[in-house]
Amino acid sequence: MTDQPELPENAVTVVREFFAAFAVDAVDEALELLDPAIVWKNTGLPTLRGKQRVAQVLRGLERPAFGFWAEIHHIAADGPIVLTDRTDYLRAGPVRIGFWVTGTFEVREGRIVLWDDHFSMGNVARGTVVGAARAVLRR
Repeated sequence: MTDQPELPENAVTVVREFFAAFAVDAVDEALELLDPAIVWKNTGLPTLRGKQRVAQVLRGLERPAFGFWAEIHHIAADGPIVLTDRTDYLRAGPVRIGFWVTGTFEVREGRIVLWDDHFSMGNVARGTVVGAARAVLRR
């Protein structure tokens, strides 16, 4: 018997389970799929290195006023490398911001060692304006 969680071996399954955990507010489950030496890159933002640093950011999503989930449109893998085409959603109070993201993941031994997201800041700005307008119009 081992203390290690039972993790899927298929790289696509690991990435799908990672995003599925956020959809049900299971941040701890998502964190279990990260390698201790993970590198998380985001367009225009500082690179985060190490599970503890990444966890600090992701744990912020556990607060009631915030949320994150993703709709995966396409996903493909070549060995340990997984490519995603998706729409990410961030929620801050009543505002839901949706924006297109393409991501590259590297999975080793059932854990994500690289999470590299690319997106347009213009698309994020558009999603913010649309999300804010929808929140106001819902009142």
